[in-house]
Amino acid sequence: MRYSILLLICILFSQISSSQIYEVGIFAGGSNLISDVGSTKYVNPNQLALGGILKWNRSPRHAWRVSLIYSELEALDSKSDDPRRKERGYSYTNNSFIELSAGMEFTFIDFDMHNGETISTPYLYSGISVAYHDNYYFRNGIQRSESTSSYAYGIPLVVGFKMTISDHLVLAAEIGARYTFSDELDGSFPDSKELIDFRFGNLNNNDWYTFTGLTLTYTFGRRPCYCNF
Repeated sequence: MRYSILLLICILFSQISSSQIYEVGIFAGGSNLISDVGSTKYVNPNQLALGGILKWNRSPRHAWRVSLIYSELEALDSKSDDPRRKERGYSYTNNSFIELSAGMEFTFIDFDMHNGETISTPYLYSGISVAYHDNYYFRNGIQRSESTSSYAYGIPLVVGFKMTISDHLVLAAEIGARYTFSDELDGSFPDSKELIDFRFGNLNNNDWYTFTGLTLTYTFGRRPCYCNF
């Protein structure tokens, strides 16, 4: 009985501590909106995006990840390649845009930060995201506030490349598109039924937004420990 308990404790400890290393750091880059207003380019950062990131590396190939990013979303028809949008001339800004994202990061190559060598690998990240934003609509070509706020749920689709630059620092560059289940990010689909006549654009397509930038994280945690029997 005593041996069984000891065995169970060692197995649990090895699962928790095996490759258990944490990363905490910052994200800095830019954001852009992909919607019925503004440029039609998918990666076109036009506003500063800043945030924090936390990772729990469960193995050399995958990590749980949480991030919180703040930005101002901006979309200008004058920057579009579509002549119809240029002629329309809408200008949209959302000053209160905050995203919380959580999910799994998967590396293509073992990213074992315990071996003391400089290592690098491309990676993918996905999960779920929720973005808090104010609601707007357009009347006579001018952006107006609905005086309400909403949450836009979505799926982050991120590709990046990361490398160790010291024993405790990891630098990464990434491009992350967010597909949302909302068409309200750009003011083209006001919530209020009283404003239904002010809806425009392709009402069958939801909005996207992207964050493009760099992350710098500090790593800490114990080296892998395995129980031997």
